[in-house]
Amino acid sequence: MDTGGMHTQDLLAADTGMGAVTLRVADLDRMTAFYTEGVRLSVVSSSPGRTVLGRGSVPIVVLEHAPELRHAGAHEAGLFHTAVLFDTRADLAAALYSVATRYPQSFTGSADHLVSNAFYCTDPEGNGVELYWDRDRSGWSWTHGMVDMATIALDPNAFLQEHLTQEALDGATARPGRVGHVHLSVGDVATAKTFYVDRLGFATTAGWGEALFVSAGGYHHHMAMNTWNSRGAGRRQLALGLGLVRIEVPALDDLDSLTERMRDHGLQLADDGRTVAFEDPWANRIEVTAPGRG
Repeated sequence: MDTGGMHTQDLLAADTGMGAVTLRVADLDRMTAFYTEGVRLSVVSSSPGRTVLGRGSVPIVVLEHAPELRHAGAHEAGLFHTAVLFDTRADLAAALYSVATRYPQSFTGSADHLVSNAFYCTDPEGNGVELYWDRDRSGWSWTHGMVDMATIALDPNAFLQEHLTQEALDGATARPGRVGHVHLSVGDVATAKTFYVDRLGFATTAGWGEALFVSAGGYHHHMAMNTWNSRGAGRRQLALGLGLVRIEVPALDDLDSLTERMRDHGLQLADDGRTVAFEDPWANRIEVTAPGRG
């Protein structure tokens, strides 16, 4: 991976991961049904106007009811997709089967990316969702510090025939799953690299033209940014869609280092004693936390 000449202390900790993605939604019941019946998440907690969905006790998507807001335009910055990572191909197949049978019109594509198998869909309010499984890291290839990824045809029906099991279907909501990465639509890639690599501390793992992939600890990517639909987009206005991206660092010292680094870059931070939050150049809100904070 390409650290861009950054010192180790300026990089995010190797065990950094992604937390639940918050979505502002117009129809809370309809969206909850999609993520439970389709993606096969379960309700972790619920309060008026807010539902937390996940696998087991791990939150993956937080739905916040905001019917007063408008839908974002097709070419605005925001969420490209939330990527849900499954531990086994059987678990991925169970989620794919549920989406395909309950919400067949939501399916948008599939690919073997060399590092992973991925299936794509869109939720009822237009938010992208990726369902994927990683190959073992020992099988990934790297060239000049960049991970080798590709987009190779992957037949969803053949995948289901090979990997779907009744056991995975029956126990889907209790089996492991988490946010593997978050992919954003941004206005330009150079500005995204300055923010997410040079300031926040991710390392570049892949990039070509209109897309950038970044990670901590040698993962293929924890976050990605592209301009495929949003070239030239400016700062977001309050709208339905992406509300919050969460990053989880492994220790308080890591959070303190990140906070100091971001302040050195002149970024405005909100620190409530539990999390540190800030905005990227397109007003996508980022929240970083560590175990034991607060």
